[in-house]
Amino acid sequence: MGSRLLNIQARAAEHGRLRTGYTQGNRPVRSRTWVVSSHSEEHVRAAAELWGGKPEQWKPLNQTTEQWRVITEAESIEALITPGDPLNQYNEMWTKGGCARRCDGQTELISRKPCLCLAQFGEDWHLQPKERVCKATSRLNVMLPDLTGMGMWRAQTHSFYAAAEWGAMVDMILAGTNGRGFLPVNLRIEPRQRVAEGKTKRFPVVVVELRGVTPRQALSGPLSTAVALNPGASSEALAIEAPRPDYIAEAEGGLTSEDVRDVWRRAREAGHVSPEGSDPLSQQLMAIAARMDAEGAEPVPDEDGAVEAELVEEPEPALAGPGQQSWPSVAQPGSRGR
Repeated sequence: MGSRLLNIQARAAEHGRLRTGYTQGNRPVRSRTWVVSSHSEEHVRAAAELWGGKPEQWKPLNQTTEQWRVITEAESIEALITPGDPLNQYNEMWTKGGCARRCDGQTELISRKPCLCLAQFGEDWHLQPKERVCKATSRLNVMLPDLTGMGMWRAQTHSFYAAAEWGAMVDMILAGTNGRGFLPVNLRIEPRQRVAEGKTKRFPVVVVELRGVTPRQALSGPLSTAVALNPGASSEALAIEAPRPDYIAEAEGGLTSEDVRDVWRRAREAGHVSPEGSDPLSQQLMAIAARMDAEGAEPVPDEDGAVEAELVEEPEPALAGPGQQSWPSVAQPGSRGR
């Protein structure tokens, strides 16, 4: 592997943004579906093919460079959380000149002073008009595995509820993976409402939820890249059938034909033979039982030429009870497999 600069942090290129709103002229509009924007026409057209919508050229407010965007038909999209900490959160105030304030909730980082909104308006500063105070701003960097390119996409929201939920979700993920490996998630726009002071407010919240894996899997350590890219296949891999017993070897190890019939019964209960005895395995077991019956048909005399007599009580024929199956006729003693 080649060398890397040690005084800079390596990061993937940003391909575009995932938005929950768009502009019509100078008017902002909320969207119930995802809006994908990028400088790359190829990426946007790929998103349109995947999630619907019509690609179009678009110029963000207060910018002179045109981009591409598509208002998709998807309320939920599949994404990957990548290694490292993908989430950045600040209270921010933006003007035409750029970011005027960036606060972590205690310290305003540009001026290096205590929270300016708190100092000016008190603890209820968040109830002030939006243009007078900072907005909660959350940025989540994800990879979209089904789009072209190996870069990152930024999902951004100013929702207070998303800020709390994204932070909790990402912190739990990092506790389980230690920031290593990929994790499959869904980014879903969820409509919500809140009633306060007699007024009902409806608003969208972006929810980050696990996709195709359980919390046990997500918190037990980094997933393999193959599982993260195709999480549905992981459950199939876990459901691989247990090794099938070697019924022939077990039958050959038996002492009598009754031992062989016990092997057949276990195979029948496991669903490995036909109840009628018509399958090849049943035929092999019957042949082994028939051979044992033939070998044990004539008694073997001892060294004095005597044969020990054995009294055997003939049992009453057993009737199959409810839910039980008797041996098929071809497996009965003395049938010789015919």
